[in-house]
Amino acid sequence: MKKLLVGCLVLLMVLSFGTMAGAKTLKLAMDADPVSLDPHVQLSGGMLQYSHMVFDPLVRWTQEMTFEPRLATKWERLDDRTMRFHLLKGVKFHSGNPFTAEDVKWTVERLKKSQDFKGLFEPFEGVKVVDDYTVDIVTKEPYSLLLNMATYIFPMDSKFYTGTDDTGNPKDAIVKIGPSFALTNESGTGPYRVTYREQGVKNVFDRFPEYWDKKSPGNVDSIIFTPIKNDSTRVAALLSGDVDFIMPVPPQDYERIRKDKKSKLITMSGSRIITCQLNQKRRPEFANKLVRQAIVYATNNQGIVKKIMKGTASVAAQQAPEGFAGYNKDLLPRYDLKKAKALMKEAGYEKGFECTMISPNNRYVNDEKIAEAFAGMLSKINIKVNLKTMPKAQYWDQFDAQAADIQLIGWHPDTEDSANYTEFLLMCPNKETGYGQYNSGNYCNPEVDQLVLASQTETDLAKRSAILQKVEQILYDDAAYVPLHWQNLSWAGKNEVDIRRIVNVQNFPYFGDLVIK
Repeated sequence: MKKLLVGCLVLLMVLSFGTMAGAKTLKLAMDADPVSLDPHVQLSGGMLQYSHMVFDPLVRWTQEMTFEPRLATKWERLDDRTMRFHLLKGVKFHSGNPFTAEDVKWTVERLKKSQDFKGLFEPFEGVKVVDDYTVDIVTKEPYSLLLNMATYIFPMDSKFYTGTDDTGNPKDAIVKIGPSFALTNESGTGPYRVTYREQGVKNVFDRFPEYWDKKSPGNVDSIIFTPIKNDSTRVAALLSGDVDFIMPVPPQDYERIRKDKKSKLITMSGSRIITCQLNQKRRPEFANKLVRQAIVYATNNQGIVKKIMKGTASVAAQQAPEGFAGYNKDLLPRYDLKKAKALMKEAGYEKGFECTMISPNNRYVNDEKIAEAFAGMLSKINIKVNLKTMPKAQYWDQFDAQAADIQLIGWHPDTEDSANYTEFLLMCPNKETGYGQYNSGNYCNPEVDQLVLASQTETDLAKRSAILQKVEQILYDDAAYVPLHWQNLSWAGKNEVDIRRIVNVQNFPYFGDLVIK
């Protein structure tokens, strides 16, 4: 990827900032860095982590799963389709442009065009500007998750991203593959500016001196972010003192960090499910429900949690974990190799077949080992899996292209709601609406789609829960995908780094509030 260099002088100033009196520098290591500086180019955990550093949402989640004001100071529902947001005054973008209601309107319109985000924002009719610091967000129908969605509206600098760049291309273009203005330029309202970027090597985030949140306890002036793909190398970097904060932490190193007197480990149960999708268009065998059921029965996900995840994950039989609206207590893990073989015989594939599979090797905790174990399990029912693993930066292009018969994917529900899993992973793929954007299995059940859409407008929580539980039951019976486990969240850092203050179940640390003692 093209480097973003702000100039040698600026870089030297940034790198030396940590040595200045009173300045605090955080040396951060994650398994991968953002794929772009454009917050709308990809809907992923890494991009949302980046968004919370460089941009600010209208509202955000607290650790208690309630909402707190950010660029919106307050909000009220005017009717069943309209919510009014009152915006902060005096906020500046990194470019120096003032933040106004027009930026919120412009951002939502761009989100509705984004290949990855338009499914989430399909229920939105649009944004009406009331005055410079007031907007009404209007949905097409009554929508129970409007406030949830406001946590994903990170206003962009409409003036900065309007017009054409040096190549004559529009600055607001959302480009997944190839150059674009937003790929290497940013102007948000967030606590940090990107002052140096070398994709896959190093990123430097310098605290924005005119950041609006003067009440934030954060005292970190500069973040030097180094992506370290290898788990053991990342842990070693922390224990040796080369970095101050790492995420994620591989389960096999939990005890190692706990025993280190200079470091601390923070873990939290999560809602990111790890699954395998079976492409019914590429492989006719996967269009057979009996074959899909056989694969689910052949998958010892309990064994994966015990042996590979070292007990630091929760075995899944459905998408929604306990506590979510769609959680169905009657759906249980179903590993049964004898049953799996019987289903293959009944389907007419007792002798099995051969297929391909791809998986990332640095996106999810132990993803490569999980994929290898899964492939080995399928061999027991005579399905030969030709597995290829690759770094996250390469994987998503291959995933989008549906380059293999089986593809591994993890998903955290962006709305913190059960329906979100299905909206992106299992609804019938629809390029116009964005539903099924990550449904590389091409599973399609009109009844599921109808139920999920009905849940969006159902404001009676008990009725809505019943709808989503029915969805989980249908997906379970259809073996629409292969559930593996819900991934636990983990972070580790030096004792003087107050990690617990900024982490959450969304796994979007609020680095702007980080305190180094």
